[in-house]
Amino acid sequence: MKPFTFEKAKTSAEALQLKNAKKDFIAGGTNIVDLLKKNIAQPDGMVDISNALPMEIKLSEKSVNIGAMVRNTALTTDSDLLKNYALITKAVLAGASPQIRNMASTAGNLLQRTRCPYFYDITTPCNKRKPGSGCSALNGDNKMSAIIGYNEQCVAVHPSDLCVALSALDANVHGINSKNEKFIIQFKDFHKLPEDTPWLDNNLPQNAVITYIEVPKNEFHKKYSYVKLRERTSYAFAMISVASALEMEGNTIKNVRLASGGVSHKPWRWYEAEDYLKGKKVSEEVFKKASEIVTEKVKPLAHNGYKVKMLRGAIELALQNASNL
Repeated sequence: MKPFTFEKAKTSAEALQLKNAKKDFIAGGTNIVDLLKKNIAQPDGMVDISNALPMEIKLSEKSVNIGAMVRNTALTTDSDLLKNYALITKAVLAGASPQIRNMASTAGNLLQRTRCPYFYDITTPCNKRKPGSGCSALNGDNKMSAIIGYNEQCVAVHPSDLCVALSALDANVHGINSKNEKFIIQFKDFHKLPEDTPWLDNNLPQNAVITYIEVPKNEFHKKYSYVKLRERTSYAFAMISVASALEMEGNTIKNVRLASGGVSHKPWRWYEAEDYLKGKKVSEEVFKKASEIVTEKVKPLAHNGYKVKMLRGAIELALQNASNL
């Protein structure tokens, strides 16, 4: 691990003054410390922002605002979230261990790096780690890699469970840039696909900080589900995950949200399947058709074809669980 300086910021403004191209932010540290140990991140300095950003959960008539420094554990115990935004809680409980949830911050969860094994192996080419070096997973061991939204630059997937739920619930990311100006990024536009810049995971402005996550009020707090399929039950990243939420009128689907993790460089919304489901009466046949719509456009790599059937099954199960079918 490269030696580095360590400074603590008391406010977001001070954090932005201390930050530069040679310094990284640290909050809970559950991801950045691993990157430091592996010599993937090699900053000259670290700026501790754990006391500089909001750590409250505030409920209003229009939304809930989750402070950047709210620990993941709080997302699973807050009474307002449990009552009105339980899909968030369900997703967080599916990820990591209690110890990590106690430390991990909400904003940090959004900003965590991929767990692609080639990204962590500094002896192998990786465009995310060293731009222009190539993607080892493309023709290597890609059983955990993407099946949609990838290109030859990168086939890594985003690891967060929380982000899948936030994608499904149309969240907004609020922050402050280096000029101390406030900005808002719709969650669907926050994370990015590899394109020609696979080393960039998101569209957060350089040297900016996230201040809080806004989740608009919705009617998805009664019928929802989070299905996560992984190699072991505890403390493992998703091979496939699905967040589903339904707003019903009797037996008819009035509105629906469907998102997945483990399939792409970003949390993936299945908009075409959502459009198909709206106005349909719940049934196994309808849910099966929705799963077929989802898998029509996926393109598995050499070693992850299993994800197609797994995704289809996870979609059906998540919709069945949400509808109590």
